[in-house]
Amino acid sequence: IETHEDFEFAKELGFYYFQGYFLCKPNIVSGRSLPSNSDGIIETLQVKVNGREWIVYAIGGSPAQTVLHGTLEILPQPPDLVVSGINFGENIGTGITVSGTVGAALEAAGIGIPALAVSIETALEHHYHMSDAVEFTAAAYFTQYFAKILLEKKMPFDVDVLNVNIPEDATLETPWEMTKISRVRLFEAVVPQRKSWDETGRIGYCYSPNRDQAEPGTDVYAIRSKKVVSVTPLSLDITSRVDLEELKKLLE
Repeated sequence: IETHEDFEFAKELGFYYFQGYFLCKPNIVSGRSLPSNSDGIIETLQVKVNGREWIVYAIGGSPAQTVLHGTLEILPQPPDLVVSGINFGENIGTGITVSGTVGAALEAAGIGIPALAVSIETALEHHYHMSDAVEFTAAAYFTQYFAKILLEKKMPFDVDVLNVNIPEDATLETPWEMTKISRVRLFEAVVPQRKSWDETGRIGYCYSPNRDQAEPGTDVYAIRSKKVVSVTPLSLDITSRVDLEELKKLLE
């Protein structure tokens, strides 16, 4: 859960167990990095879920910072699981390096907490705005499904995060499969529209013309071509899988 709107939407879908805490941010900030201009202000709120009052918190910061503030300042003890999402827009291919949703999950994994990142495929116009046009029933189901598994079973070494992506037309019966990250980039950056560098300018993005050329067995292929749920195990160890001695010879 990253925004108050996410929280309200989760309640409508039937989620009711939040361990008494709600971690969110007032602005949507994309990226894995920890920006220096995040203020870290924590606001205490109170919401009613299924007739019960809960103390919740809104945090000024990126998704990764939200995890840190929550675990270092709010929670009396580390949580059993961090669920990041459900994000409006898929996080697949090489573009996951700029994903705030995946970044928050990796931050949790980095401090020893099992983590799940969940995103749903949506049209570009829904990526930054809440919309009733996006159907979350299947996404909620698969979030609960994999969260339960992570709570009950210990993942093998090097499986630090599960990155789950749900196709936009998924149902409760849609199959899921294990995937790897595709080297095909789903989105391409768009130059900011501004007259001067003194003006604010946000880098946008559009679909890559190569997005449907992903190889079988990858996350992009699963979502774009097979229309199945993609489950990609992620590792904190991003070392290149190359023979280090051979690489050393090349560099000498």
